[in-house]
Amino acid sequence: QVQLVESGGGLVQTGGSLRLSCAPSGRTFSFSSYVMGWFRQAPGKEREFVATITWNGGSTYYTDSVKGRFTISRDNAKRTLYLQMNSLKPEDTAVYYCATSRYANTRNEREYDAWGQGTQVTVSS
Repeated sequence: QVQLVESGGGLVQTGGSLRLSCAPSGRTFSFSSYVMGWFRQAPGKEREFVATITWNGGSTYYTDSVKGRFTISRDNAKRTLYLQMNSLKPEDTAVYYCATSRYANTRNEREYDAWGQGTQVTVSS
């Protein structure tokens, strides 16, 4: 199974920005064949959907709380998924995970297969 590696997390002040990246560790994984998504899990809460992007980047879907602030994108040539996060709020504090799916525009966690280990994002007030 593919191994996904997230990076780019850190500590930022309210209103700041971060860009997360996610890339497969193996050379044989066909990155462009998969829908990709971002999820997050805050302390004491269940993991929740953040955003997803289709195979060629032509369609994106966001949870309401991040619309207008976060942008999901992908570079298939670099086999990398991104999440640009602007205007960060303390409630965005969470571990952020990337994951693969065969289904477009889904927020259903059960329809995602491979997951990364996560990267911590902390937004201070």
